[in-house]
Amino acid sequence: MRIMDLLTDSREEPVGDLGPDVELSRAARVRVLLAAALGPLVTGYAAVATVLTLVTLTAERTVFSGTGVLLAAGPGWLAAHQVRLDLGGHPIGVLPLLPTLGALALAARTAAGAATRLGCRSPREALPVFGTIASAHALFGLAIALGAHGSPVTADPLVAFAVPGLLAALAAGAGIVRCCGLPDVVAVRLDPLALRGVRAGALGLAVLVACGGVVFTVATALSWRTVADMYEPALGSSFGMFLLSVLYLPNAVAATLSFVAGPGFSIGDLTVGMFGYRGGAVPGVPLLGGLPEHHAAWWPALLVLPAATGALVGWSLRKVDADPAQRIRAVAVAGAVVALGCVALGTLSGGRLGDGPFDPVSVPVGVASVVAFCWIVIPGSFVAFFAGEHEPPAPPPEALEDNEAFEDADEVDAEEAAEAVEELEASEEDEEAEAPEEEPGEDTEFDAEADAELGLDDVAAEDEAVTGGTETCGDVEPDETDR
Repeated sequence: MRIMDLLTDSREEPVGDLGPDVELSRAARVRVLLAAALGPLVTGYAAVATVLTLVTLTAERTVFSGTGVLLAAGPGWLAAHQVRLDLGGHPIGVLPLLPTLGALALAARTAAGAATRLGCRSPREALPVFGTIASAHALFGLAIALGAHGSPVTADPLVAFAVPGLLAALAAGAGIVRCCGLPDVVAVRLDPLALRGVRAGALGLAVLVACGGVVFTVATALSWRTVADMYEPALGSSFGMFLLSVLYLPNAVAATLSFVAGPGFSIGDLTVGMFGYRGGAVPGVPLLGGLPEHHAAWWPALLVLPAATGALVGWSLRKVDADPAQRIRAVAVAGAVVALGCVALGTLSGGRLGDGPFDPVSVPVGVASVVAFCWIVIPGSFVAFFAGEHEPPAPPPEALEDNEAFEDADEVDAEEAAEAVEELEASEEDEEAEAPEEEPGEDTEFDAEADAELGLDDVAAEDEAVTGGTETCGDVEPDETDR
């Protein structure tokens, strides 16, 4: 009957959030996986096409073409997945991070929904969802790159295959983590101190990004007159400049984070650092209106922000363990997480920008990661060490032995102790009885010679005479001459 029910009801089986005891049929599982594969692709492509449509409709002296927009959406989709493009032979590697974050969020949400519908309870059961989403993005990127061959905007097919697939795999893995119970598995197998360090590192990275956003916002607000002058009177041009600035906003925040930490960033010949500045040409984009024109002496005061972030990380880890050394180890793990995050942000926020005066846009990833690690570890270790509790010093081994002896002595019975004392005294008496009499040796002769030199022999003789006379006074009979 169960088999007949499955066969007869397979066409009407709903695909949704099922209970733990309900299993989907093979056809329903295929539909869920197909939706997980095509959903992010169609949604992302449609979003890119919508943006291009708005830009085309608002721009002046342009003719709208639906076919042209759909064809241009392909390279736009690749740019949203951080695939470097070649525009007429000029490399474009500085790609906007905001569409990338949106694509990652879309893939993660799709993976989580598909794993929930399939009733996946472990990472092993969610592997089909993971592989489907990653392979679909990789194949779609490869198809776009091959289809754009010979057009003004091209991309390397191998890069277009690998990068979208890798990003989709990371996003899908993050999406299926919670619904499959992976955090519990990791928490059981991972060192608790390391896990707390990872969480504190995520907090520190978020605070550093927030510091970069605050500094960027303040700089833009103080240079608002310059920013406003970059907008043109035409609506289409102004909308395009505004949209471009919004898309590249995370890139600017990441560059500002590097500036706040110390290393800074560069755009072509322009170099902006905490302790150095070199002028150069700047693109006329409102996003860059807050760039300074010269170095300011008060810039090093901004180093308080990363130092305070490290202190916050240390404060959050002050109670993870009673041993200060273990707390410092957790702070080191948090610093490694922050350094890794700075590497990812710095790598994605920079790149080639044609072959003109603005090429390249770069963040010193290596230096920025090392500096960020130090900003977390040094103040964080100081705060975690002194703000947390300390164990009392361990007693020396002799004291431990004495304490153990006293504890053992308290447990000994009084009768047993008395018997042990009697046995000890008896053994000492036996040793004295069995010990041979000492013969005069060198020590006796030496004492005799010393007494002779000091005149002590006469005194001893007199003592003996007195002693002998005293002893013969009573019992000894007189000689015959005395009679």
